[in-house]
Amino acid sequence: MLAGGGTGGHIEPMLALADALVRRTDAPGGTPRVTCLGTSRGLETRLVPARGHELRLIPPVPLPRKPTPDLLRVPGRVRRAVAETRALLAELEADVVVGFGGYVALPAYLAARRAGVPVVVHEQNPLPGLANRVGARLAAAVAVTAPGTPLRGAVHTGMPLRPAITGLDRAALRAEARAHFGLDAERPTLLVFGGSQGARSLNTAATGAADALRAAGIQVLHARGPKNTEVAVPAGQPPYVVVDYLERMDLAYAAADLALCRSGAVSVAELSAVGLPGAFVPLPIGNGEQRRNALPVVEAGGGLLVDDADLSPSWIEATLVPVLTDPARLTELTRHAAAAGVPDADEQLADLTLSVVRA
Repeated sequence: MLAGGGTGGHIEPMLALADALVRRTDAPGGTPRVTCLGTSRGLETRLVPARGHELRLIPPVPLPRKPTPDLLRVPGRVRRAVAETRALLAELEADVVVGFGGYVALPAYLAARRAGVPVVVHEQNPLPGLANRVGARLAAAVAVTAPGTPLRGAVHTGMPLRPAITGLDRAALRAEARAHFGLDAERPTLLVFGGSQGARSLNTAATGAADALRAAGIQVLHARGPKNTEVAVPAGQPPYVVVDYLERMDLAYAAADLALCRSGAVSVAELSAVGLPGAFVPLPIGNGEQRRNALPVVEAGGGLLVDDADLSPSWIEATLVPVLTDPARLTELTRHAAAAGVPDADEQLADLTLSVVRA
């Protein structure tokens, strides 16, 4: 049983592991049967079935960030979710629970402990969340994306990713990818994206720099987010292509020479895996985890880092235009970005999971 519902940051590595496990023929008892655990609130209701995996749902257990009367309801919600998860573990005769943090993982860890089922924890961020801090205390094995993540006994496996990403040959696919998006075959290309919903600061800065980018001969592929219909750039040359959402991230990565993006754990891992340099703009809320996500790649020479408050059209003109128009600098950034990636993290986590089952 794999528990990782809620956001894409939990779901994508869960699905990458699910795919890796069902490819394995060396598992005890033959090819593993994988069931994903989620809630009706998360993206898993759409993403898990689309990848062909079984999904079972339990009640969500959101934890209020501030003291409110809703805190009084949390113990009852936890008990209900744990009871339903424990019943599922018995029904499925589960041999192992792998959790990725979030609302779904905590009940799964507690149910597994009560049922005597071993637990494996995977933490995507350099600062673990509450669920994985609890789960790590109960786990037979702990895996992390970033070296130095403060979980006792953790093994560095990297971020599990889809084979479509880890096996991507950007150079071989470049011409096809640029034609797919209506881009010129030879121009330096900037990719802009701010997650599935877009990011206002990235949208404003990139479109504000459109004239400077075009004057330097740079074309742009910009995913604005489906609700940001006000983001538009007049037609012209070089192309500045604006789309709501990128269904084919593999083609977007292949088309680009540099990405301007947030630094969520999955985005950083994917860019490193495909060897695409990033100009990372950490989300300016939370506990600073997005900055920590990007730092290893930036410190290795595979990307740039700019605070959200400092991102502007003038920053793009002064910083990104010189990089995108310098082939030697792009080659250096690309080499260091690729060296920071872990392309076989899905197989490493599958190995760890199966070793727990064997034990």
